[in-house]
Amino acid sequence: MKSELERIHREAVAGLEAASQEAEVEALRVRLLGRKGELTTIVRSLRDVDPSDRPAMGAYLNEVKTDVEQRIEAAFLALRVSARERQIASERVDVTIPGRRQVLGHLHPITQTIEEMIDIFVALGFEVATGPDVEDDYHNFTALNFPPDHPARDMQDTFFVDQDHLLRTHTSPVQIRVMENRQPPLRVIVPGATYRIDNDLTHAPMFHQIEGFMVDKRVTFGDLKGTLTLALQRLFGDDTRVRFRASFFPFTEPSAEVDIGCVICAGQSSTCRICRGTGWLEILGAGLIDPNVFEAVGYDSEALSGFAFGVGIERVAMLKYQINDIRLFAGNDIRFLRQF
Repeated sequence: MKSELERIHREAVAGLEAASQEAEVEALRVRLLGRKGELTTIVRSLRDVDPSDRPAMGAYLNEVKTDVEQRIEAAFLALRVSARERQIASERVDVTIPGRRQVLGHLHPITQTIEEMIDIFVALGFEVATGPDVEDDYHNFTALNFPPDHPARDMQDTFFVDQDHLLRTHTSPVQIRVMENRQPPLRVIVPGATYRIDNDLTHAPMFHQIEGFMVDKRVTFGDLKGTLTLALQRLFGDDTRVRFRASFFPFTEPSAEVDIGCVICAGQSSTCRICRGTGWLEILGAGLIDPNVFEAVGYDSEALSGFAFGVGIERVAMLKYQINDIRLFAGNDIRFLRQF
């Protein structure tokens, strides 16, 4: 038995020294110390040794078994330490290598324009309100004094969800919702997406507007002109010319189209493609709130007055940044977006 133990010990030492992977050490452990391992089998056969030799043989057996177990444990530890060192070496960061600049994202030009306009009107005392993109016919048309046969209600102009609901064609329904739930004085702007069946160089089926309105006692057209003139000059420059032309909208009376001096030629070119030589660019629609709108929300049109205006954000951004195709805003062309 002693010679067998010496052989097992020699082979165990040699095998552990040659092992280069944990799987090899584990295989050797199972062969020597497993349930049917060589050392385990010898331990069971110790009872067959002559009783006079059993103490010495048992001591030697324990010595070999303990040494083998310690060597196996040390081999496992050495291999794990070596693997960890190799991993650390492969993952080491060379701090002398030049870094790569992280390219940060930035706001879309439409978002930039909306935020700039919000800042301008908030500084003038307006607050911001929002409303649903899917509107009912009453808030989108009826309460805003659109007659039943108005062309805007036609299927070719409006995205209808069902007979009574649609994607809002302007942000003006939020004006009705705010006035239904609050009493004057009110100064509110409403930025948001709007939807109409349109698609060309200067129109898109989804675009953005800012609706603004003010309701109080003795609000005049002069208040409207002063507010819009100041806001447009803050937006396009202090020397921007502003003019008001008579127009018509169902929800305002009197109504006006508002123009600004051409931002391209400043009115100095008869061949300007933007203003077509007129020196003026249409920018928004506005007017005093129609008494019928006040009646729809339960306001006393004899005691109160107000103004409202609506401006297309894409229109402002195209003029401000001299963009000639509205479809660029939704094209996700990184070359275009990087300019802003």
